[in-house]
Amino acid sequence: QQLTQIAGSVYAPAAGAKYPQSSLGRSLKATAQLIKADIGLEVACVDIGGFDTHADQGGADGHFSFLLGQFAKSLLAFYTDLQAQMGRVTLVTMTEFGRRLRENSSGGTDHGHGSVMFVLGDNVNGGKVYSRWPGLGKDDLYGPGDLAVTTDFRDVMGEIVQKRLGNANLATVFPNYADFQMLDLLR
Repeated sequence: QQLTQIAGSVYAPAAGAKYPQSSLGRSLKATAQLIKADIGLEVACVDIGGFDTHADQGGADGHFSFLLGQFAKSLLAFYTDLQAQMGRVTLVTMTEFGRRLRENSSGGTDHGHGSVMFVLGDNVNGGKVYSRWPGLGKDDLYGPGDLAVTTDFRDVMGEIVQKRLGNANLATVFPNYADFQMLDLLR
């Protein structure tokens, strides 16, 4: 009942935030609306597709660049809209696969190993990159030209689960993973 009311109401983002008319923009706008409704939302998950770009990625004006632009504009709108709530919001972005370092013969990049995660919020010790950068030399890459994984996603998510959700039982949340390397991402 309460969710139906919220979904049916007109929502005006704060501070002039302008969400893109994309699936990610609409999903983050709806998430911001739920956060502001203060209904007890603890975790939300939204998805953006289209990054499986094996061909014709293009350069600065290509499809991959367009997707990154939509991603950036959506995150900016979310952050702008939720300025008053960002002390209690932590946003994490991650992908299910990385991309290869080098372009393939179809003008795209194939699935790779290493990737990147972004963590956003007023409770984040930001302004830096948390990584052990191995470099891009042939001997620094993993397998057939992939970036190496230097930080396990469970280390990032584990710290968030522990510090933001108050769940210290990480072995239950992440079975078969016990070697947590906390990064001091959060204050």
